[in-house]
Amino acid sequence: MAEPILELAGLQKRFGGLAVTEDVSLRVAPGGIHAIIGPNGAGKTTLIHQISGTLRPDAGRILFGGRDVTALPLQRRARLGLARSFQITCILPGFTVLENAALAVQARSGSSFRFFRPAASETALNRQAMSALEQVGLAGRATTPAGALSHGEKRQLELAIALAMQPRLLLLDEPLAGAGPEETERLVTILRGLKGAYTILLVEHDMQAVFALADRISVLVYGRVIVTGEPDAIRGNPEVRAAYLGEDDA
Repeated sequence: MAEPILELAGLQKRFGGLAVTEDVSLRVAPGGIHAIIGPNGAGKTTLIHQISGTLRPDAGRILFGGRDVTALPLQRRARLGLARSFQITCILPGFTVLENAALAVQARSGSSFRFFRPAASETALNRQAMSALEQVGLAGRATTPAGALSHGEKRQLELAIALAMQPRLLLLDEPLAGAGPEETERLVTILRGLKGAYTILLVEHDMQAVFALADRISVLVYGRVIVTGEPDAIRGNPEVRAAYLGEDDA
């Protein structure tokens, strides 16, 4: 197995007496899609917060590209190549699609946001931003105000914003949340197209999409990883069926 791009070792996070992540250890290989699944309240988003740098773990280590980033803030991790999307759509509705993506390019360079409107019109930023939009099928919507996009298109834009950061690892927290069947199909096709070019750590409740996309799956239950394996092994695992998949996988 290739050296992992991301390695978690014994991550723990408690809120008062509640253990939200408990001794979480996993390795994410480069170039594939590694999914994290589990019931509501399993600690999935808290885990993503710890990996991205939004939340500091109480114990354990986070290694990114072999480097210990446990103590680094979100901005430093982003500049090293960690980019994420959120459960709730996070865009600037009054700016165009292109300007939203250009801001991510600017953020990667460390420029001040005080001047983001002029910066968003610069040729170099536009070129890199447009490349990200092309990867998610939004190049034709570049001049559209982001607030006028459909829900699925906003999800595509969020993904383009993450790609504009030129990430080594994409952390996607429920990118299909709220999407209808056609939007989900389109987003799955886009993610499949990114596979290999990017390493993706995916948190998602849509099991059909997870099993269609993932190379490996880790199952998180009550803050603990109970099993990690290839999709077929996870689908047929009795412990997983009992803890999470249940009747949906019967």
